[in-house]
Amino acid sequence: MAMAAATSSSLFIKTSLFRSFSFTTKPNSFYPRASSSMERSEITEEEKDDQKKKIFVAGATGSTGKRIVEQLLAKGFAVKAGVRDVDKAKLAFPGNNPHLQFVKADVTDGSTKLADAISDDSDAVICATGFRRSWDLTAPWKVDNLGTVNLVEACRKQNVNRFILISSILVNGAAMGQLFNPAYIFLNVFGLTLVAKLQAEQHIRKSGINYTIIRPGGLKNDPAKGNIVMEPEDTLYEGSISRDQVAEVAVEALLHQESYYKVVEIVARTEAPKRSFEDLFSSIKQK
Repeated sequence: MAMAAATSSSLFIKTSLFRSFSFTTKPNSFYPRASSSMERSEITEEEKDDQKKKIFVAGATGSTGKRIVEQLLAKGFAVKAGVRDVDKAKLAFPGNNPHLQFVKADVTDGSTKLADAISDDSDAVICATGFRRSWDLTAPWKVDNLGTVNLVEACRKQNVNRFILISSILVNGAAMGQLFNPAYIFLNVFGLTLVAKLQAEQHIRKSGINYTIIRPGGLKNDPAKGNIVMEPEDTLYEGSISRDQVAEVAVEALLHQESYYKVVEIVARTEAPKRSFEDLFSSIKQK
């Protein structure tokens, strides 16, 4: 099972757990084009049909990655799905969508091979990878740390300047005073998973690439219940959220410049008011 963020919401029970822009050419294809005003709030349907932007999704067949692919296609993007087994991946996405391409990509294979997979036709990368639980305690470091670093370096080789990472709340649990939080302990038992994710986040933030790091709470496969709550980094230590909502946040980050160079933590709460993504991202200040 992919561990793209924390894990299923059961792990958190004990703790109750562009904006307006027009696309330009690379390398700045996700920056707003200079203009006298930023009055437009979204890409029009006509624009999406005329110039579909291609998003590379690493971990595209995972529980969260698959939802990201589906929502990207629904939003009018083209998708390049980076997968380890192309034939198996095609079975997960029936229908032969002409805007969905599969390429063999393993984040542990190094940045050169990943750069070839990403190629020069990708406009952004979304990383939704996660290690498969095993007795190999180095797996989190190979995937969640070095694998993510490889993706970032591959982006730099191809001049892809937009990177979105699905991480997890509690990655910085030690600094938050959450060393004895059951979820923090459990996840780090499997090869220091959260520590590995934090190391990868730090590399992204130093890389100079335009990033959005999304830290969801406990991941639920059920349909969304409640509205999204978005908080600054190192704020949330409990809570859960539907994978559908995590995918939605990742896709919306591509459409809102308020998400640039930010780390956001998200959970869902039934009592929370519904807010626009512009409002949610704007509420988080850059550090």
